[in-house]
Amino acid sequence: MKQTKFIKSRREFIGTSAILASGLVACGTPSLTNSEAIFSNSKPNSLINGVQIGCQTYSFRSMQDQSAEATLQYVLDAGINAIELMGAPAETFAGAPINPINFRDFYSLRRKKRNEFPLNAEEEQQLTEMEIQRKNFDQEMATWRTSVSMDKFIELKKMYLDAGVQIYAFKPQVFDKKKSLEEIDYGFRVGKALGVSHVTLEHPEDDEHTQLLGEMALKHKIYVAYHGHEQQTPILWDTALEQSEYNAMNIDIGHYVAAGNPLPLKIIKEKNKNIQSMHLKDRTSPENGRKNLAFGKGDTPIRDILLLTRDNQYKFPLTVELEYEIPEGSDAVKEVKKCVAYCRQILES
Repeated sequence: MKQTKFIKSRREFIGTSAILASGLVACGTPSLTNSEAIFSNSKPNSLINGVQIGCQTYSFRSMQDQSAEATLQYVLDAGINAIELMGAPAETFAGAPINPINFRDFYSLRRKKRNEFPLNAEEEQQLTEMEIQRKNFDQEMATWRTSVSMDKFIELKKMYLDAGVQIYAFKPQVFDKKKSLEEIDYGFRVGKALGVSHVTLEHPEDDEHTQLLGEMALKHKIYVAYHGHEQQTPILWDTALEQSEYNAMNIDIGHYVAAGNPLPLKIIKEKNKNIQSMHLKDRTSPENGRKNLAFGKGDTPIRDILLLTRDNQYKFPLTVELEYEIPEGSDAVKEVKKCVAYCRQILES
């Protein structure tokens, strides 16, 4: 029977990536533990006619090895020289504790319960035990984050730069409202160690929290750029932008279109000075089902966005984020490479 490979949800990826990075999943792509294999490749270049095409490393979540070394190889194989790095590969490289939870099972049980499907006694017990494990692991991670040296993060930055890849943004799971000030501060310190211009998180839609993050970003002189999904509107970021000069935008133009916002080019023109980076994907409008499709197949005006960025010499990177279904016989690296080639063809025309 023909099977099609589906990419994981963002939530599932965040939960499982630390386990994968530890090498506990040992099938498929071999683990890369020696940077010499990486350095043997020629350095990539995805700066095309002045437009920096980058990649969110979340795009590679379906690959078996989630280590920092393997992630770098995926980036190189896709022909990319600048990235937004997810937190798990970097933290695992720096020696973070290994998450004991099977998040695929955990979120499956939570979804079942949330959708009001009754759990049997065994499932209820399993979910309860996982909740306790998760709470204990969160505390273990908090303790590790507030005491870890920045040396390994500096080493990771050098490894990536030596291979020709700049980390321009960092997205650890430490900036939400439930985290302590110490963990939030850690996130900025790691960003500084990695040499990023900005850290990213989902827009919290909480004015007090964006005020706090903006103040902490000012202290560290690193921008905090708020990402958006289908809650994006032309005014979503306005309050945060007014609160601090270090509050910024990590707009997702594909989600923006899927949310039903007209005139996606308009917000780019109006807010370009506030955009630190922009996620690039092709989604359809609500009328067409809000689908994630290969570049050039949806309703997102990617061609016009690329040309607008090139012709106006906007300096923020356009970050490929792979969220469409991966065709049978392909993989995430090949599909990201296709996205970059699509952008190159337009930008070089």
